[in-house]
Amino acid sequence: MADPITVFDRDILKLRRDRAATKAQDYNFLFAETAERLADRLDDTTRKFPLAVDLGCHSGELGQIIGQRGGIETLYQSDISSGYAKAARANNAKGTLVADEEFLPFAEGSLDLIISNLSLHWVNDLPGMLLQARRALKPDGLFLACLLGGETLKDLREALMTAEAEEEGGVSPRVSPFVDVKDAGSLLQRSGFALPVVDADDIYIDYPDALKLMRDLSGMGESNLIAKRSKKFTKRSTLARAAAIYHERHARADGRIHAKFQVIYLTAWAPDESQPKPLRRGSGQVSLVDFLGDDAKKQ
Repeated sequence: MADPITVFDRDILKLRRDRAATKAQDYNFLFAETAERLADRLDDTTRKFPLAVDLGCHSGELGQIIGQRGGIETLYQSDISSGYAKAARANNAKGTLVADEEFLPFAEGSLDLIISNLSLHWVNDLPGMLLQARRALKPDGLFLACLLGGETLKDLREALMTAEAEEEGGVSPRVSPFVDVKDAGSLLQRSGFALPVVDADDIYIDYPDALKLMRDLSGMGESNLIAKRSKKFTKRSTLARAAAIYHERHARADGRIHAKFQVIYLTAWAPDESQPKPLRRGSGQVSLVDFLGDDAKKQ
């Protein structure tokens, strides 16, 4: 068998999420914001989803916001971190489990809805995970997720790389190969989903300086997880230099900076005969020239 794809260190992901779970309420502001936006998208469909799974639930922000929206009767909340699963349970989750998004433990055709809030950008084999999700859904079941895109924190990564080169004489891998908008739709189609829709939001969060931003990322469990990153602690001088570079290049007139989080939303359905299908090629009954009128004839 071929070696599994390993870009991210998911053992470290577990440890960081366990640590983040102990102080989740102090650092879950981004998760809460994107949970609201996912819930709004769920409201856009009239379909009911009695049995749902929140995949990568953090401390249960999405479950608290959704409630019984979308006709959800049972929502299981799942996370790779036992600490986050316990935190979700403490926040009134009715059913929680510890499960790895890369190895979904759900029977084929068992779920009406899989929803995921800012967790799937740390999955090593995203196409394989999407295939598993499609198989776990019932026909006409919904997959609804958001994840961080490649434009996220681009300014911070550039500042850190520049500072590391200056202070330590080399650069550790920091650019995560996150999915981008143009590829996300084809990933959904290749995984067997129907009617894929992909869109993106840019969320900007103000900070007094880049050091506070880096502390928040650590508190969220969202700092660098690339498997080939340097295992040494980053020097304080490097962090201070990175903050100075960020300020020099991107600070506003008031001295504050903003951090950009690109959030990509994926919406797709498990195939079903009831869904609309494209017409067979050549089956059109109306001439394009007739439709456009005289303007088309003049071309």
